[in-house]
Amino acid sequence: MMPQAVMVFAAGLGTRMGALTQDRPKPLIPVAGRALIDHALDLTAPLGPVRRVVNVHYRASLLRAHLAGREVQIADETAALLDTGGGLRAALPLLGDGPVWTLNADAVWTAPNPLQTLARAWDGARMTALLLLTPLDRATGHRGKGDFALAPDGRLLRGGPLVYLGAQILQTGGLAAIDAPAFSLNRLWDMAAAAGRLFGTLHPGGWCDVGQPESLPLAEALLRRADVH
Repeated sequence: MMPQAVMVFAAGLGTRMGALTQDRPKPLIPVAGRALIDHALDLTAPLGPVRRVVNVHYRASLLRAHLAGREVQIADETAALLDTGGGLRAALPLLGDGPVWTLNADAVWTAPNPLQTLARAWDGARMTALLLLTPLDRATGHRGKGDFALAPDGRLLRGGPLVYLGAQILQTGGLAAIDAPAFSLNRLWDMAAAAGRLFGTLHPGGWCDVGQPESLPLAEALLRRADVH
């Protein structure tokens, strides 16, 4: 079964962005003249009539106002941050049954569309999660080590030269088994890996993590290079 819904994670505090998030949530920071959340939602447009859900927490009213009038539903986390796993589980009534795409709002991408790349590689009969990855030397703006290694059959192993890019397709049934209100999706990935159902695929295009102020010029340069080509 192909996903029929997209969850865009936009509820983080954005503390690493310093003064840039004093008066706005991180998804409203502009990159190349457009808010990060708009870059993220652009990626969902080619998917057709799917359900689009954005979670909100910090300065939620600003993000709600920005998204008003669009075909986007809001998962409200203003009472408490739930992390990625808890946030996704809380949004399930809006997302519906079946697998979902999830996408972090704090990055920019160049073609091909990452969500479509995931869809082409998705096999729900074998996979609980399919993560999108790139080698460390192509992970613009990323700080730190790699996250995974990719086995010949496409399964993922923890540790290695590949960076998780904040985009995936995920079966959500396992979320009910986790006894915590707030938790990371890493817990679901560990369950999937133990069952041999954690897979990855590579993003052939560009990506930039916009997690700190110095990443902004890197992200804009990446988009300019893509426009030239």
